[in-house]
Amino acid sequence: MNSIFENTRVAFASKTDLELRKSYWLFRLIASPLLNKIGTLSVQILLKLGAPIEGLIRSTMFSHFCVGTSLEESQLVVKKLKKINVDSCLNYSIEGVKSEIGFEKSLDQTLKILAISDSNLGSPFVVLKPTGFGAISLFKKVSESIKLSSSEIEAWERVKKRFQICCVKAVQRNVKILVDAEESWIQPALDNLVEDLMETYNKENIIVYATIQMYLSNRLPYLKSLLIKAEKTGYQVGIKLVRGAYIEKEIAYAQINKLPKPVCPSKEATDINFDKALNLLLKNLSNVAVFVGSHNEESTLKALHQMDTQEIAKNHPRICFAHLYGMSDNISYNLADQGYNVVKYLPYGPIKRVVPYLIRRAEENSSIANQTSREMELIQKEIKRRKQI
Repeated sequence: MNSIFENTRVAFASKTDLELRKSYWLFRLIASPLLNKIGTLSVQILLKLGAPIEGLIRSTMFSHFCVGTSLEESQLVVKKLKKINVDSCLNYSIEGVKSEIGFEKSLDQTLKILAISDSNLGSPFVVLKPTGFGAISLFKKVSESIKLSSSEIEAWERVKKRFQICCVKAVQRNVKILVDAEESWIQPALDNLVEDLMETYNKENIIVYATIQMYLSNRLPYLKSLLIKAEKTGYQVGIKLVRGAYIEKEIAYAQINKLPKPVCPSKEATDINFDKALNLLLKNLSNVAVFVGSHNEESTLKALHQMDTQEIAKNHPRICFAHLYGMSDNISYNLADQGYNVVKYLPYGPIKRVVPYLIRRAEENSSIANQTSREMELIQKEIKRRKQI
């Protein structure tokens, strides 16, 4: 592996010896599918029973993958990262919003994040979770072009208004909006909504970014058509490029509904899809900004090589590399140390409400064995290095 990602001194400079050892044992636990399953299931049961385990969660999974329970607490990490030239993207990581009251609360929290976000202070991006602003059933009906009732039409207008309010605030704050992707069966409605937002707000600067999940086999053709449409219509395109987060759910949904599988046939095919999309975006920077959301070292190296070949500056304002807090620090901090634009995705929120996010992190790390073993390998390497000093 290229030496740029092997410098553990840079990767773990902010961690104490104790924090390193805790991280190692956390990843070791996550690496075991059986222990992982038992642990996550036990947490869910104990929380439902009202057991006082929040302190345990906070000192383990929460402290590793999240940056606090409140927006104010998260700012400590934002400032810490800015000192080492790493920007932040704050995200209120609660899930399961289902009511109009809940949607308005999500809007209020997003506006609070926007109110303190500042590109000069290290927080130039804000995430919007579409299903935090509207019902999944509503997105599904719109996606399938099913006629809406009068009350549903009003609800859909409220969804669009919430997005508009956030975009107006983002323009005022000079920050970027990253609109999360959703499951494929509700994505068409979201595609149309985000395209309308980009046409409105991405004329002179790129404010709105769509998230493209490359494990879906149809997303590369969609991306190509989006770039053509944007050029003809006269707006610029912001893209957050990721491999994706719903693969098991997508496969199950297709099987239950007797539909063709929308996902790429293999991880290798997904990787090829991702690399082709990234290559396309890097060749169109005059009309595109790209937020590279990947923990894959090989894909990142390919991007760096392409940037070098095309003589694209390391700190080009339209390219940034992004990783989840608590993961791939060897990529994040070494890239930042080399002068590339890097963003850490910072989840925060009440511990009980953030548990679904933490469980997903545990499940993803368990299913991607190479990722977890790589994390442990690097931590061990740094522990050994420090002992030799």
